[in-house]
Amino acid sequence: MLGLIQTLKEKKHLQYLLSFGLILLISFTSFLLGTLADYRVVALILLLAVSVIAMLFDIKTVLLTAIFSALLWNFFFIPPIYTFTIGTPEDVLLFLMYFVIASLNAVLTSKIRKLESKTRDKEEKEKTIKLYNTLLNSLSHELKTPISTIIGAVDTLRDKNIKLSIDSETELLQEIDFASMRLNRQVENLLSMSRLESGFIQLQLDWTDMNEMVNTIIQTNVSDFSNHEIQVKIDENIPLFKIDRFLIEQVIYNLLHNAVQYTPKFSKIILTIKDNNGLLLEISDNGPGFPTGKFDVVFEKFYRLPQSATGGTGLGLSIVKGIIEAHHGTVKLENLPKKGAKFTIHIPVETTIFNAEENVS
Repeated sequence: MLGLIQTLKEKKHLQYLLSFGLILLISFTSFLLGTLADYRVVALILLLAVSVIAMLFDIKTVLLTAIFSALLWNFFFIPPIYTFTIGTPEDVLLFLMYFVIASLNAVLTSKIRKLESKTRDKEEKEKTIKLYNTLLNSLSHELKTPISTIIGAVDTLRDKNIKLSIDSETELLQEIDFASMRLNRQVENLLSMSRLESGFIQLQLDWTDMNEMVNTIIQTNVSDFSNHEIQVKIDENIPLFKIDRFLIEQVIYNLLHNAVQYTPKFSKIILTIKDNNGLLLEISDNGPGFPTGKFDVVFEKFYRLPQSATGGTGLGLSIVKGIIEAHHGTVKLENLPKKGAKFTIHIPVETTIFNAEENVS
């Protein structure tokens, strides 16, 4: 319905067609009723129609409709009929009042709609500012921590007055490596969100081995998952899937990272991948689950659950949803019967007729 109204607002000729058509329909129906429809009653009905049109269409359309309705009402209903002559001073006054009321209705309704539009824009702007303040506050932590780690480690390595053992140097280099990867992930999330919002995201589809992808994700981010048990279940004969590997990697990592954030240490996180008329991906955990009524809102940009741990930008799940929808897939969140939560993703993509091992050999 809203889409139809928006289309009518953009196409002026449709506004004129519908507005004039409504007035003609009311006038024709009233004319057929004859003496049953007193011309004063017809005036009220036409004013009501003009009021409805004023709530929907532009002021120019409404003013022209008001003039058109006044002329029809005069010609077919005000005695003497079939002329633009008005027989009595009372009817002249009635006609003028009709025209003034219809015109004022159009102008006032238009002004009210503009005021409402400005109010909505102001509220939307305030909401956007609040959201981006949330993002900046989150980024101040997410970016400052790894940057401080990198600067501190580099300063220590460059300090000639400090003699470091090989193990200490290796540990500092690992800290720099982990902090750099953390920064890189935040930049990737921000770039992905920017691409999704702009609508310029273009999938780079290619045949992907899910076993190899998952192993790469876990090995590359071993420090993030060190306090949790990641259990991977992938069908033995799973085929290759034609997906955007970089984006799906981001989806899997974001979901695993989300599970790590919201479950206690040493919790079990299960990643299951199957071929089910496309790619079926499930990530479940045995944590506390999600609050009832929050299943949809968790996918909103910048949203973070109450009592969340410090850090995080609230972009992870919104990026997951955007990437999956760009693949024409679906993502579903549910709480498990006993304990924990499960994300289920289905993407209807092409698959090979051979499994990954056969394809490589």
